[in-house]
Amino acid sequence: MHLSTAHLSFRVVFAAIAVIALALPAQAAPLKPFKDELFSYGTVLETADGGDYRVVDYDKMRDIHGRDLEPERRVRRAYVALGVKRAQANETLDLANRPLDVMRVGAPSGAAFTVIFIHGRGGDRRLGANDWSFGGNFNRLKNLAVENGGAYYAPSMRSFDDAGVADIAGLIAYAQQQSPGKPVVLACASMGSFICWGLTRNPQAVAALKGMMIMGGPTDPTFSKSAAYKRKLPVFFSHGSDDSVYVAADQIAFYRSLKKANYPTRFVLFQTGSHGTPVRMTDWRDALNWIGLE
Repeated sequence: MHLSTAHLSFRVVFAAIAVIALALPAQAAPLKPFKDELFSYGTVLETADGGDYRVVDYDKMRDIHGRDLEPERRVRRAYVALGVKRAQANETLDLANRPLDVMRVGAPSGAAFTVIFIHGRGGDRRLGANDWSFGGNFNRLKNLAVENGGAYYAPSMRSFDDAGVADIAGLIAYAQQQSPGKPVVLACASMGSFICWGLTRNPQAVAALKGMMIMGGPTDPTFSKSAAYKRKLPVFFSHGSDDSVYVAADQIAFYRSLKKANYPTRFVLFQTGSHGTPVRMTDWRDALNWIGLE
């Protein structure tokens, strides 16, 4: 069969591209969709900073009463997939600091990534394990972890002081030991955000982290002095505009100060949302894909 010079040139170029592609390190694909039609953000009312700042429409009657069979207690069945419970276990980890009760979903070792969720005051590991409350958002996170070969931990916090920070530093180190070199994302809600901010001053923990999420939490006015700031660890914020515990305007101003310094950060504001809205409405897949899990 006769091949033209053009055909030969194409084959040479194609072969060269294939060799280069094989030589390049593999990049992790974004998390696969899971019930995106139910959990993706609705109407975006305002955007800024190239899409890094978004104001998302939130309506209590639609997003709680329309979504839940029992408001704030039991979401409608379409929002959950319970087969993931087969990959769930309660464990007590013997860490260097002290034993820590956790709920784990997904691979105990060799995980493609790890997400750690820190609850606020009055919670424990059951909050981050609850399939039915918070609009089924934790069930979605569980399924995203399992479907993508990752692991999800929800520890029981005994305190939100230095001892609590040390507990989670130990959990981060444990996750790295179980899945060496794989990314770890720390997500903190409400008062649990004190744990996130405390860990930004721990160089070893920061070195193991891929990113951080602050959901309805306080600001940290001394963050610019931390190891995380120096490393430019990505930080994702979500907040309700009507939060009466931690004022949204303070967190927005904090975000803008980071943006002004060219820091990698994003902010989702739920218009009319309250203190608990970010835990219910944050799109885990969107946030984790922005942080990147390669």
